[in-house]
Order: sequence, then structure tokens, then C-alpha cells
Amino acid sequence: MSQESDLRFIDFALAEPIQKAVTEIGYEQPSPIQAQSIPPLLAGRDVIGLAQTGTGKTAAFALPLLSRVDLSLRVPQLLVLAPTRELAIQVAEAMQSYAKFLPGFHVLPIYGGQSMTLQLKQLQRGVQVVVGTPGRIQDHLRRKTLRLDQLQAVVLDEADEMLRMGFIDAVEDILKHTPDGRQVALFSATMPDAIRRIAKTYLRDPLEIRVKSATTTVAAIRQRYWQVSGTHKLDALTRILEVEESNAWLVFVRTKTATVELAERLEARGYACGALNGDLSQALREQTIERLKAGTLDIVVATDVAARGLDVERITHVINYDIPNDTEAYVHRIGRTGRAGRTGDAILFVAPRERHLLHAIERATGQTITAMHLPSIEDVADRRMSQFKDQLSEVLNSQDLAVFESLIADYQQEKDVGLGEIAAALAYMVQKERPLVPVEAAVTKPMRSDSASSGRPPSSRRRSEDDRGARPPRGSAASGGEDVPMRRFRLDVGESHGAQVKNIVGAIANEAGIPSRNIRKVQINAEHTTVELPADIQPSVLQHLQKVWVSGRPLQIAPTDAGAPVGRASAKPRPAAREEPQVPRKILSAKPAKSEYKSKERSAGAAKRKKPAR
Repeated sequence: MSQESDLRFIDFALAEPIQKAVTEIGYEQPSPIQAQSIPPLLAGRDVIGLAQTGTGKTAAFALPLLSRVDLSLRVPQLLVLAPTRELAIQVAEAMQSYAKFLPGFHVLPIYGGQSMTLQLKQLQRGVQVVVGTPGRIQDHLRRKTLRLDQLQAVVLDEADEMLRMGFIDAVEDILKHTPDGRQVALFSATMPDAIRRIAKTYLRDPLEIRVKSATTTVAAIRQRYWQVSGTHKLDALTRILEVEESNAWLVFVRTKTATVELAERLEARGYACGALNGDLSQALREQTIERLKAGTLDIVVATDVAARGLDVERITHVINYDIPNDTEAYVHRIGRTGRAGRTGDAILFVAPRERHLLHAIERATGQTITAMHLPSIEDVADRRMSQFKDQLSEVLNSQDLAVFESLIADYQQEKDVGLGEIAAALAYMVQKERPLVPVEAAVTKPMRSDSASSGRPPSSRRRSEDDRGARPPRGSAASGGEDVPMRRFRLDVGESHGAQVKNIVGAIANEAGIPSRNIRKVQINAEHTTVELPADIQPSVLQHLQKVWVSGRPLQIAPTDAGAPVGRASAKPRPAAREEPQVPRKILSAKPAKSEYKSKERSAGAAKRKKPAR
């Protein structure tokens, strides 16, 4: 097992384009099922993999089998059978990302409920990989619109689930249509008699691989999840950081690049934060851990590999900013807290399309992960006020303030102003750069009439420079005003691909956090779609939307004009909201913590931009 834990993806003899995609995505260390399945599948051997959902099976069969695809042939060479349309789409998307650098590669998801005409068109154009549900694959075989005579490999994914859903006869029928010499990989969480019979009939001398998932997690760890919705993950994270009673935090992301990017963005918001990833030198890694232990860092953003074996007593919270692809990784992550009899908290961010991973984690661990409500802006404001009062009490009880009392008395006599006004002005000076009352709370929460209650004098309630990014101006992508300046965009998916208005609107609303009322004039054409979105949509959001899939295709969103907004607005277009509203944790800190990275470490990480792993 120790030998297995030392393996990395670069140790496998994957095809160079596949290896390049794996590196770009940011995969570092294979899960147990991947480590044991990839070598024999690369060698052409049949495999039976017994592992729970969420252990990383897709990459276990996709990476080696894609390495053997002949791109000069535009005929199905790899067939993956999946029990549900959702799993078929997920596998097809993963295949597409792994094959990013394979020129002329095409994968087609086939499932019931999708236009048969669309599937026929795409089959006629030629595909190397077909991922489908058994019923719809059978339909194509009966119509003779799908030929499997040049098939190299078949994958039965979640075979026991296909048995449970009554597809087992269809699976056998499909296997009878495949060539005798094809390779077969069968993956299943259990091995009932019917699945064992199929394996004995259709697999040749298979290698059986068993991977046991963790079944328990530390009882002292409170496990919660937040359903990613309209609020961006970074804003949600900063609210949680402010409101939770905590000491130190470990935040997990999927890729090395993401550790640096997220750490820098948290630093910009005033947190003492560092990164841990495989690109950092051992000396810098040890320095970061020592600073976390000593209390000069409160947050470390890490990958699974970099945090392996990390044991810091101060860590009270583990945040799964990116949900792990396998349950073993989840158990190892949250095990960084709640150690040696201590209590701990684990919070998991789950996007709507990732709920199957949440359910897999719950099944594998045998524990329910409870939903949590995101702290409101008012909660953040109350927390800041409470911390500010505590710090006042600490100073009053521990410092000799005689000199300052004399100074205030002199000022009061000279200017003839009340002590309350002076105290409010001093409080405002202290928190001016990082306001105690976020602008959202200031405009929604009733304020008492006396100036001292607001933490700032009445004449100084204007938004500061740092405030302006905290709330999108009316008419921005995050607001719902009727006067939103709009801009037209083109999407690389259309009627021939099976796209519908509800698919387009749902994908953009869920992935970009744009209210559906601000997604307008959706016009679906044969090969593309046009849509109007708020003109101030952030570039980072557009970049993310480019990779979002609808009807088996990435959106590849792009503006149709040279940049001028369309539609009408009640006033001239407003500037876009700043992407990073300042939400500091340490209110009285004079300056944000300095960056923890040497310039060459930063450039090394930034040079390797990766997409999140699937």
C-alpha cells in the first residue's frame, strides 16, 4: 500500500496528449482504484473493479482506454454503458476534458429522452467513443444506426445499479453485438450472482480489484454542507470565515494553481493566509506549516497531496471548497481536524451538479451531512460589532489610558463636542478601511438614531472605497433591476444538439449566479444560440461559462458585438461591480498580511493554469 500511495499520474504510461490533459487539470495522485486499474487496462487486460461510487472510477477506465483510441478512425472504438442519463453525461464530459489534446476526437452521450434525430446526425458525422444507457443503445442497434464491429473496449459502469434498474438483459444483448476480441472493464459496488455470471461469460481472465471505502469518520467532527447557489463561493467562504467560532482553517481545493489563486484572494480581503501545493519547495512548505502552528497564519489553502500527514492542533475547521472526487479523499481531508479527542467542523461546498458526490460520501461514510444556512450580511455585521466591543473591553482592562483621557478631555473642551461624538469618530477612524457595517447590512438593517450605535458619525456614512465592491450596483449581474444594461452573447449549442430554452437558462443561472429574469431573448438556432445577459458580467464568470456543458457540448460563450451594451437602461451604463468586496476578519489590523509566496514560487504556480478536476 505504501508503494501505491507514492504513485503519481506521471508514473503511468498514458498517451502524451492524455498525460498533458491530466497535468493541466491538476490531478496529482491517483486514488486506490485508479492506481490498480490503469496499468492493466493500458496493457489490454480485462478488469473487474469492486469499488463504491465516488472513488474515482471514471478516470480509472477513461484515461487508459482513451490512450489507445485510433483518431484516424471515426467509428465507435469505446462503448461505456451507464445506468442513468446523468451518469452518461457526466462520463462523456469527463472523457471530453481528458481528450482535450486529442485532435479530431469526438464522444457522444446517448440516452432516452434526447432527440433521436440529433443522435443520428452525430453518429453519421463519426465518433470514437459512445457513452449511453442500455435502452437507448439497444434502440440504435435494432435500427442498425450504431455499429460496434470495430469496438476495442466496453465498460460496464455501476453494473449492480444497472441490474437493480432492470437493464441486465439489455446489457447482455449489447455485449453479444460486440466483437469477440474486445476488452471489457466491469465496475460495480457489489457483485451479485447475475453480475458474477456476466463477468464469467463475457470477460477473459479478468483481474479482480477490490477497493474498500472508508465507512466511518470521526464522530467528534460536525459535518455540514452548503448548496452552492447565487452567492459566489468566495463570498460564501468569507462570510463563513467571519461568523464561525474558530481558531485555524484548512481549505481544500482540487488543483495546485487554485491554492495560490484562492490564498491570494483571501489575503486581499485581509486574512492571514498561505498555500500548500506540490510546486512549493520543501523549505517553504515547512515554513507555512510552522507559521500555521505558531498562529501567524490562520488559513492554509491546500491540495490533498500537500496536506497529507498534516497534524496541527490549532485547526478547528476544514472547508472542502472543491468537493473531492472520491470518498477516501473526503475522509482524509476532514481528518485534519477533530484529532486526539478534540472537536472539529467540516464544511462541504456542493454545486447542484455535484449532489451525486455528496450522496456517495454519505453512503460510504454511513453518516448524514446536514445542510447549513449561509450566514447573512446582518450576521457578519453583528459578528464584527461583537468583536469590536470585545477588543474595546480588552484595551480598557489591560492598557493605561491616562494620557489619552487627557487628550480627549482637552479636545472636548476646545471643540465643544460630546464624548459620544468623539468616540464615534475614533471608531470610524479605526475601521474606515474595513467597515464594521458591510454596505448590504447598512442599507437593509434599521439603524439607531444615535451616531455611536452605527460605529461612525452621521456625516461619515458614505461608502468607502473598499465598500464599493461589497454590493453590486443596481443593474449589475447580481441584481434584479428592470433597467439592467444588456449585452448579446453567442453560445456554441443549438437545436441540432437538443438544446432547449430551459436548459440554457438553467445552466447559466446555476453556474453564473445570474437571476433567470436577467437572462433574456434566448433564440435557439440550428447550430448556435444567442442570449442577452447583463452587460457588467464579470470576465471570470464568462470564462467559467465557456466550459459549462449543455446537451453534451461546452457553451463556448462569446459576445456577438464589439462591446456595446444592448437594450435600454434608465441611465448610462454603470461600471461593473468589483469582483472582490472586502470582508476582513481581523477588524483592527492596520494592514492585510503580506503575501506568503516568493516571487518565483508564485510565477511557477501561475504558469500552470488548470481546470478543476472532475
